[in-house]
Amino acid sequence: MKLFNAIAACAMVVATPMVAQTPLSIATGGTGGVYYPIGGGLAEVINNKVDGYSATAEVTGASVENMGLIATGDADLAIGLADTVHQAQTGTGRFEGQQLEMIRGIASLYANMIQIVTLSDSGITSLDDLRGKRVSVGAPGSGTEVNAEQILTAAGIGYDDIDEQRLNFNETADALANGDIDVGFWSVGAPTSSILNLATTNAIRIIELSDAQIAAAQAAEPLFARTTLAGGLYQGIGDDVTVLGVPNVLVASSEMTDDLAYAITRAMFENIADLQAVHPAARQTTVEFTLAATPVPLHPGAIRYFEEIGATVPDRLHP
Repeated sequence: MKLFNAIAACAMVVATPMVAQTPLSIATGGTGGVYYPIGGGLAEVINNKVDGYSATAEVTGASVENMGLIATGDADLAIGLADTVHQAQTGTGRFEGQQLEMIRGIASLYANMIQIVTLSDSGITSLDDLRGKRVSVGAPGSGTEVNAEQILTAAGIGYDDIDEQRLNFNETADALANGDIDVGFWSVGAPTSSILNLATTNAIRIIELSDAQIAAAQAAEPLFARTTLAGGLYQGIGDDVTVLGVPNVLVASSEMTDDLAYAITRAMFENIADLQAVHPAARQTTVEFTLAATPVPLHPGAIRYFEEIGATVPDRLHP
C-alpha cells in the first residue's frame, strides 16, 4: 500500500502541466549582419527575464520587410533603419500611400555604418568609379538597399549607370571574393562578420565619400549622420574612414499591450550587458541614445519605463 501511494505521488508530480509560454517573434535580418545576433540576444533576455513569453529571432530581408511584418502581425518586434522606420510610420518614401501608422519605437539600439567595400586591386577608389560596375546594393527589401539608392541618387548615379545586384551580406562578400561583383554596400553595425571574413582572405578597400557627397546625401536624408569607421576594425584597413551612419530602431506595434512593451523595455535596459556580450554594437544601446535618435513615437509602455527611471521623454516621442 505504501509503495502504491509513492508511485501515485510520483505520477501526480509528473502529470503537473507546464505553464504555457506565449511566443514572440523578433524580425531581424540576414545571418551575416548584426540584426540577427542582436535579435537573438534580445530573445534570450526576454526568455530569461519576462515571465510567460518565449521569444525567437527570425531571419528576414531586414528593414523594409520587417515593417510589413509588424503591420501584418507576423512579427511582434522588429529592427529597422531609422529612415525606413520613419518612412513606414509616416507613409513617405518607399511607403508612399501605405502608411503603417501603428509602428512604435521601443529603443534605438546602435548606429549602422554604411560601408562601401571593394577589393584593393579593383581600381575603384571613389563613388564616381562605380559607373559601369557590378554593384551589390543589398538584399531586396533591406535598409541597405534603401541607403545605397539614397547615396547613389544624391551623387547623381542611377541604377541605369550600374549593374545592380540585390544580394544579402554573406552573398555580397562571396561575390566580391569570387570576382562576380566589383563593389558591395553594407548598412550595418561595425565590425560585421561578413566583412571580417572577407578581409581575412582578401585585401579590401572601404570607399570614402567626399565632403560634397556626404552633404548631398544628408540633404536628401536628414537622418544620415557623418561618422567615423575606426581603423583597425577590419584586417588591412589601418586608417579611419569617414562614412555615413543611420540609427537602428527596435519597434513594435501600437497593438502590443502597454504592460508587455514595458516589460520588454525594462528587461533589455536592465540586462544590457547580456546584449553587449553578444555584439559590441549594443554598447550604444542607452536610454540617452534612444531619446535622441528614435525617429517615431515611442510605445506608451516604453515611455512608462523611461519616465519611471527619471528620464524626460521629448514631446515628439509621445504618440
